Amino acid sequence: MKINKPKRSNIIFLIVLALLLIPQTRKPIQVFIQKGLALISPSTINKNEQPSLTNYNWKLKDKKGTIYNFEETKEKVVLVNFWATWCPPCIAEMPSLQKLYDDYNKKIEFVFVSDESFETIYSFLEKNNYTFKVYNEVSKSDFFIVKGIPRTFLIDKQGKVVIDKTGAANWNSESVRNTIDDLLR
Repeated sequence: MKINKPKRSNIIFLIVLALLLIPQTRKPIQVFIQKGLALISPSTINKNEQPSLTNYNWKLKDKKGTIYNFEETKEKVVLVNFWATWCPPCIAEMPSLQKLYDDYNKKIEFVFVSDESFETIYSFLEKNNYTFKVYNEVSKSDFFIVKGIPRTFLIDKQGKVVIDKTGAANWNSESVRNTIDDLLR
């Protein structure tokens, strides 16, 4: 029996739909799709439209319970990333964030924030060979009001938000690296 082109298209559509509905296959497919979207570099905000971080009063804690005061990032270049282990776009952009972290962790501050348990977070990090530190919020920030993840901010030494990106992106791109290098000059 020969299947004509419209029937073949319908069968493929139904298979893809079934794969997206089955919980075990949904997340890997979503991550795969998001990795395609994460090839795009985030864009910078025009200088005259960059919001300023004026209040650095924000407390975080690491997995050992040590408090990290965001005040420590004043007059430094900072990348703040809000994410979760269950979030396909977050998972898709993590390899590029890790590569950026590998090359810039001694030059800029990286602040990865998640509201999940440290057990869940560090199990995910270990499984994927990610080496950055992750924090939980102790207090809420007046500035970082995040309604969707992943959300990443690149902040210059004067507290201006140079990049504010919601959704997956390629953080290891040449344009992001050039932006960071310019901010470090």
